[in-house]
Amino acid sequence: MTGATPSPAPPRRRPLTVLPLIALIFYDVSGGPFGIEDSVRAGGGALLPILGFLILPILWSLPEALVTAELASAFPTNAGYVAWVSAAFGPAAAFLVGFSKWASGTLDNALYPVLFLDYLYGGAAALSPAARSLAVVALTAALTYLNYRGLHLVGISALVLTAFSLSPFVALVVIAVPKIRPARWLAVDFAAVELRGYFNSMFWNLNYWDKASTLAGEVEDPKRTFPKAVFGAVGLVVGAYLIPLLAGTGALPAETAAEWKDGFFSEVGARIGGGWLRIWIQAAAAMSNMGLFEAEMSSDSFQLLGMAEMGMIPAIFAARSPHGTPTASILASATGVVILSFMSFQEIVEFLNFLYGIGMLAVFAAFVKLRIKDPDLPRPYRIPVGAAGAAAMCVPPVALIVTVMCLASARTIAVNAAVAVAGVALYYGVERMKVAGCVEFLAPVPNESLHGSSSSTAASDDDDDVEDVRAVLLAGAGEQHDAGEGVSVSKEN
Repeated sequence: MTGATPSPAPPRRRPLTVLPLIALIFYDVSGGPFGIEDSVRAGGGALLPILGFLILPILWSLPEALVTAELASAFPTNAGYVAWVSAAFGPAAAFLVGFSKWASGTLDNALYPVLFLDYLYGGAAALSPAARSLAVVALTAALTYLNYRGLHLVGISALVLTAFSLSPFVALVVIAVPKIRPARWLAVDFAAVELRGYFNSMFWNLNYWDKASTLAGEVEDPKRTFPKAVFGAVGLVVGAYLIPLLAGTGALPAETAAEWKDGFFSEVGARIGGGWLRIWIQAAAAMSNMGLFEAEMSSDSFQLLGMAEMGMIPAIFAARSPHGTPTASILASATGVVILSFMSFQEIVEFLNFLYGIGMLAVFAAFVKLRIKDPDLPRPYRIPVGAAGAAAMCVPPVALIVTVMCLASARTIAVNAAVAVAGVALYYGVERMKVAGCVEFLAPVPNESLHGSSSSTAASDDDDDVEDVRAVLLAGAGEQHDAGEGVSVSKEN
């Protein structure tokens, strides 16, 4: 056998606890109200974004968070949603979902070094193209090094950054209260509404709940810790969006709606509290982008590590540094960030939303299929609904995903079609490498803590049987190839 044995966990590796995990989920999804400003402009006033941040967390965020809590507790592995889709639909579908979500995450992460510089220097025009590129590379390298130094360090940093990023909005709300006119919250100019921009802004600011599932293998007692952290983060995210939005739109005249663009909260601070509050908000926004980068890179790199441990991609992506972090996976994600950072904010948001939506459709489908095909799968946290209720719960978020996709531009559809083709080509290329034995792959290692199936009988002849797929996935007897001998191990009939 040429499948390598994973090296023992280094002694400096420290598991995540509840509070650092809440902070990382917060930054996976939000990072504060920075970035929601465009929803006011695209929504033609305060009413639509306020309604959006009241309703969409129930219809979109909560179902995604619930699915993440249930399946992450059932599959406490760094592969996260890749493992869920593999258990439901097999390794090919799981690989494509993993590739699309990694690409979406890398696109998302390309935003943050640029936004950091924009807040710090007052806009992209303040730097020459050469200086901007050099600054993006330098900042990406510095943040990547912090990620390399350990996930526990990243989690503690996220806690500190969360407190600092939200601190100026406490002051903003206190100062704004006497100036608030509730009637301004009802303002909407339907002629100024841009549906594509509005839905893309809302969707981007409320997605990525499932990203944290790729850290489940690094969490202390994930079966209990993960649900607590997910639900704690839901409340934190919704409050961090809605409260500053109510304060800002209620204290400023409705006629300012057209001015609400990315970065406008610093201007809101200046108009409500003065120049000192503007500077505080700008500093908080810059630091928030650092937290967003760190959380996204952690999720993306540990996802690649999980896929490597499942034998889906080369073993080098599972290699850990002395700090317990996946070195090659971190470098791959950082390279993608630098390459994609030349794109505009609007382009990146629309591209990644479409790409992310495709992956989430597969995740929701996997959740429903696992409920139907394997109802007795041990789930330490289980959403208190049956299979029909689970399917009904997924209808609103699926409808939102389809809406965002239908509003996409032709260019976005073309780019995502190209990514899909690249994913299929990459999958078959990886499979050929397994057969050729030119690259080392890990065989999935049996782990009794991951076995959730209540059935101990042999797998059925049904190729779609979830018990069989799960056993194949977790016991290492699936459609993995012995890299050196070119031997394919298939399930028994």
